Amino acid sequence: MRNETVPSLIASYHTHLLLEKSLSVNSIDAYMDDLNKLLNYLQGANKHPQEVALEDLQDMVITLHEMDINPRSQARIISGIKSFYRFLELENLIQKDPTELLESPKIGLKLPEFLTVDEINQIISTIDLSQAEGQRNKAILETLYSCGLRVSELIGLRFSDLYLPEGFIKVEGKGGKQRLVPISRTATKEIHLYVQDRHLIPVKKGFEDVLFLSRRGTSLSRIMIFHVVKVHTELAGIKKSVSPHTFRHSFATHLLEGGANLRAIQAMLGHEKITTTEIYTHLDRDFLRSEILEHHPRNKRS
Repeated sequence: MRNETVPSLIASYHTHLLLEKSLSVNSIDAYMDDLNKLLNYLQGANKHPQEVALEDLQDMVITLHEMDINPRSQARIISGIKSFYRFLELENLIQKDPTELLESPKIGLKLPEFLTVDEINQIISTIDLSQAEGQRNKAILETLYSCGLRVSELIGLRFSDLYLPEGFIKVEGKGGKQRLVPISRTATKEIHLYVQDRHLIPVKKGFEDVLFLSRRGTSLSRIMIFHVVKVHTELAGIKKSVSPHTFRHSFATHLLEGGANLRAIQAMLGHEKITTTEIYTHLDRDFLRSEILEHHPRNKRS
């Protein structure tokens, strides 16, 4: 079995992620970044990727630890390396996957930060509707919270994805998978109000169907959504670490607290595995305890 050139392996793996795995651009970038870390290490060790043994990878993991890279980031890098070697084995470019027995560092359960309903209301209330982008930003935050969207899903929304009279929007999630998500009356109202302002924006060619536009008439960037959330969180005086994803976590948490079925939450979030959604069952232990104390028959006073 002959060794391929490293650029050839990189190109083949990139094509595999794009066409066969159907990953998003952001996911592909993350996997390629993990691969680059591996290749930089192997270059220093004068090793070809197809000649790597388990011991070489264990040495790399030790190096990551000595560089004070946190365990969660180490686990992410190792996951990317395993993906690369599974690809090589699948393509018969190696006889045995050297990552099969490679262990990731033990990491504790990291519970997502979330906001209370009052905190979300406080953040949205700081929006100045007299400003040019005020109504747009209000519609954005209401949609994030109402539908539990990822940032990429929000900025990808199009008019043709809206079924507002029926109370749904169509969302394209990871891997190009589409799902229908219910949208609240509040978010629907704010979108209708925003559309009135949107008609005043000169739209660039190719962006006519995009829902949320920049002042230049093009799609919004991820950074712009993060900026909107950061500015209004600070104006609300909330000290938590809040990002657009926090609105998604809050959406799921409040649904669970309200008694929603975990499978329904999974479908709305677009999680492929129920285990991803199950993290929300660990979120508010005080709330769950109070519910048991209040409702379980053995806890009720005679």
